[in-house]
Amino acid sequence: MFDKILIANRGEIACRVIDTARAMGLRTVAVFSDADAGARHVAMADEAVHIGGSAPSESYLRGGAIIAAAKATGAQAIHPGYGFLSENPDFVAAVTAAGLTFIGPSAEAIRKMGLKDAAKHLMEEAGVPVVPGYHGPNQDPEHLSGAADAIGYPVLIKAVAGGGGKGMRKVDDPAQFPQALESAMGEAKTAFGNDAVLVEKFIEKPRHIEVQVFGDGTRAVHLFERDCSLQRRHQKVIEEAPAPGMTAEMRAAMGQAAVRAAEAIGYSGAGTVEFIVDGSQGLRPEGFWFMEMNTRLQVEHPVSEAITGVDLVEWQLRVAAGEALPARQDDLTITGHAFEARLYAEDVPKGFLPATGTLAHLQFPEGVRCDTGVRAGDVISPWYDPMISKVIVHGPTRDVALKRLDHALAGTEVAGCVTNLAFLRALARHEGFA
Repeated sequence: MFDKILIANRGEIACRVIDTARAMGLRTVAVFSDADAGARHVAMADEAVHIGGSAPSESYLRGGAIIAAAKATGAQAIHPGYGFLSENPDFVAAVTAAGLTFIGPSAEAIRKMGLKDAAKHLMEEAGVPVVPGYHGPNQDPEHLSGAADAIGYPVLIKAVAGGGGKGMRKVDDPAQFPQALESAMGEAKTAFGNDAVLVEKFIEKPRHIEVQVFGDGTRAVHLFERDCSLQRRHQKVIEEAPAPGMTAEMRAAMGQAAVRAAEAIGYSGAGTVEFIVDGSQGLRPEGFWFMEMNTRLQVEHPVSEAITGVDLVEWQLRVAAGEALPARQDDLTITGHAFEARLYAEDVPKGFLPATGTLAHLQFPEGVRCDTGVRAGDVISPWYDPMISKVIVHGPTRDVALKRLDHALAGTEVAGCVTNLAFLRALARHEGFA
């Protein structure tokens, strides 16, 4: 096992990793930007290294500076958290070349899942169901229009290098296709530097259900599913595990498909295989398709931890240090139900625009897991994601867990900047979600 690790991130995920590392007896090194000099993750770590300016490009995206900080402090491994450099294969290769351990998958595995079209070809070869569509290299508008006709409308145009809803357009009618294609390609080019798209069948009543996987480079297991269908602007708001209405037959099919996906690329560490599910006729084993694989720890991983009793960060550290998988599939079971609500500094009436400000007051209810990277007095900066906290609850049943979520949100107090707290409470109480 390592003696010291560096966390190449900030905010709540950096604090989350430090918590587990400390519990395992490891020393931790934080990195920070100008804006984060007084941040919570800096105060929590045993050591901290300044790596640059407030803009991510001047700090948290500077792989060379992060590796140099690890070498200078004697850290043996780097945990990437999520976002920033966590899914950058060139950074992973540089970490390895520097004689350090990257706490996550190999650069090769990340590259294989990095582009949606290539990943879907790979998944088809591995026997994982994919949404009917065109994932080929021909980007001629006439060819793509013909592919859409063959698939059948409505269709979804998606950027192959995309995420967060950028470069994505739903098209209901062939006459709309040329303009939608031009718009999607332009947005993809601006956002990702790559205007290539794929065209897929649009699922009319979709659910977003993902499977938590964990591998050791040879073998993989799954830690069941999470339902992340409650979203705004293509971003998750409340996640839960297990998925409501999930049958044993479908859970087995989805779990096996996710494990096949992970093992097909020799995956090591924590990852998530995301599926789009047709919810129009209930959950059926033939009604789910691969969307993408996130080759990192997900923001919503705590709900999987809550229902399985597994500390996923501990597993990450143990497997990265050379241990085999800590459990077999038969060892893993589901206990109860869990929810996670993402508390953001954002202006809901203005279309969920990110907000800034100083947290004059911040208090969470006793006995509730709240993963946060800020404290009262801290500033919500315009430079980074405006998450204040993740509020996580667990109960013996979905109904009890949902009531606990509402109670936890009612007991959460924030002052100093506008938040989505009232919106989250309204969702938790909405009859369509109960």
